[in-house]
Amino acid sequence: MNPQANLIFIASLLLGTTITISSNHWITAWMGLEINTLAILPLISKSHHPRAIEAATKYFLTQAAASALVLFSSMTNAWCTGQWDITQLTHPTSCLILTSAVAMKLGLVPFHFWFPEVLQGSPLTTGLLLSTIMKLPPITLLYMTSPSLNPTLLTTLAIFSTALGGWMGLNQTQVRKILAFSSISHLGWMAIIIIYNPKLTLLNFYLYTMMTAAVFLTLNTIKVLKLSTLMTTWTKIPSLNAMLLLTLLSLAGLPPLTGFLPKWLIIQELTKQDMAPAAMLISLLSLLSLFFYLRLAYCTAITLPPHTTNHMKQWRTNKPTNITIAMLITMSIMLLPISPMIFAAI
Repeated sequence: MNPQANLIFIASLLLGTTITISSNHWITAWMGLEINTLAILPLISKSHHPRAIEAATKYFLTQAAASALVLFSSMTNAWCTGQWDITQLTHPTSCLILTSAVAMKLGLVPFHFWFPEVLQGSPLTTGLLLSTIMKLPPITLLYMTSPSLNPTLLTTLAIFSTALGGWMGLNQTQVRKILAFSSISHLGWMAIIIIYNPKLTLLNFYLYTMMTAAVFLTLNTIKVLKLSTLMTTWTKIPSLNAMLLLTLLSLAGLPPLTGFLPKWLIIQELTKQDMAPAAMLISLLSLLSLFFYLRLAYCTAITLPPHTTNHMKQWRTNKPTNITIAMLITMSIMLLPISPMIFAAI
């Protein structure tokens, strides 16, 4: 793709995200979401492969439907209450429609079917944008409207997302699809706590973004798309491979790594809110996700594939690791000891 065109699309993405997260009127928030959707489409379909075109089409149709629902929700609220302010969403029907629209935007169950397919058809760098920066505007809308939302509905969506995200990732062999189901599972953890402690949702999102960025950029560096290829990458950059293993375990939420921090805080907050059964259920369901993270980590750590693969062993490269990847991996592994400072910040 032309570098100038690429720059325009990335700038439009940042502009759309900024407009949505800084607006307090529904129309400007909707405009930001539309700019985001239109800016990411060329980045998804830039390879001109039929699968990429299909992914872009699926993404466009889903996001257009979700944006229409956002507009419908805000108009219903304005009709009944006379308020266009995002924080004044008080009409029950509007809240219900908005929750469905944001769930569709994010890829929460039962509106999750588009996300693994779109991620599978996109390049790794675009997949990173779809999994991180594209989730920020809808989560911001949830954050601003959280006092009005239905707790039972959100808890149900969250538990089903964690369950299906873990369950459907078990038999996948494509790394991008596994990361898509991982994203759905993590979104379940964010959705369950947003009514009780919205700041925890944002903290979880920031840490998830950091760990996912580290994984995607590492996979992009070593050029891995399938588990069978992942088994033979240990010859390329052994140190980066070892760090990828730890980052995956951190994404799974194992102590003493960074990924354990948001899960620990969310379980603690749910228990304080007399929701111990929900906390126990979501913790047990996250074990499903742990299984496929361990599978990825095993394929990363393995040095001699147990069966013959169709991929030749790669020569070790002398290319130095990108400083961005090094910083992201370090933070993805080592932030737990400074958790008191993070508590003070939130």
